[in-house]
Amino acid sequence: MNLDRGSRIGPYELVAPLGAGGMGEVYRARDGRLGRDVALKLLPQAFAADPHRVARFAREAQLLASLNHANIAQIYGLEDSPAGTALVMELIDGQTLSARLERGAVPLAEALDIARQVAEALEAAHEKGIVHRDLKPGNVMVTSQGVVKVLDFGLADFTAAADSSIDVTQSPTLTIAATHPLSQREDPVRASL
Repeated sequence: MNLDRGSRIGPYELVAPLGAGGMGEVYRARDGRLGRDVALKLLPQAFAADPHRVARFAREAQLLASLNHANIAQIYGLEDSPAGTALVMELIDGQTLSARLERGAVPLAEALDIARQVAEALEAAHEKGIVHRDLKPGNVMVTSQGVVKVLDFGLADFTAAADSSIDVTQSPTLTIAATHPLSQREDPVRASL
């Protein structure tokens, strides 16, 4: 998409690109109304016409809105514009765990603290019936104060205990056979006999 600095998505003015992945392009943007910077995650233009990708993106917004935990990046809203739909999210000032690991080994006390915070974030998600499914060092941010934030729930899945306010029947991860929970698919051992 490569939006230019100064481009607008609703009331948000783009400041700089932050990164891109399979499910979105992330930009730092300025919220002039509230006087704060946010992260805008936009669905890449190539996927804007794909109903499964659009549904997954909207589901990510709903899913994030159902989570409220200090170690999970918060969503502030969903913004539609001619440039596309954007998740308006908390801007995390820090570095990914990937970047931290590139500098060398993490001291044991720091590693245990990071692991504890990631586990607390995942526990909060699991209590809502949400399984992240894409947990990796690139989706974990660590602030300069040592606070961990788990990011990118775009591939998340729901368990039977899922929050009933989220419509999982149209979830792309439940409508594509390869990602059904094993209990809902044919038993692979029996299928091979």
